[in-house]
Amino acid sequence: MFSHVMIGANDIQESKIFYDAILGEMGYEAGVIDDKGRCFYFTDSGVFALSKPIDGKPACHGNGTTIGFAAKTPAIADAWHAAGVANGGTTCEDLPGVREGAIGKIYLAYLRDPSDNKICALHRIG
Repeated sequence: MFSHVMIGANDIQESKIFYDAILGEMGYEAGVIDDKGRCFYFTDSGVFALSKPIDGKPACHGNGTTIGFAAKTPAIADAWHAAGVANGGTTCEDLPGVREGAIGKIYLAYLRDPSDNKICALHRIG
């Protein structure tokens, strides 16, 4: 559905360290910095990118916005979460675990990145 997702970051290098760690736990390569100072993570299904806002204002989170990364297992979601906390992220929402809702059982782990963007790792159960 998406070709790419780009989020704002106030410190690209700090955010790159964070995202290299968490996305590395999911098996992705380290991000690549382009000549404009943006960081890109290339996958077979799309691109995730970090950029300082082009309007020159500080990056800020979108209230109500969450970007979800697919985790192949709950253990990968837990490793993703631990790597995030160890590399400048903060836990938010409930602790990682199973949630039940209209779409069935899912395993979720939530973080705030160094620029306060809300992200999660999600594993669909069954």
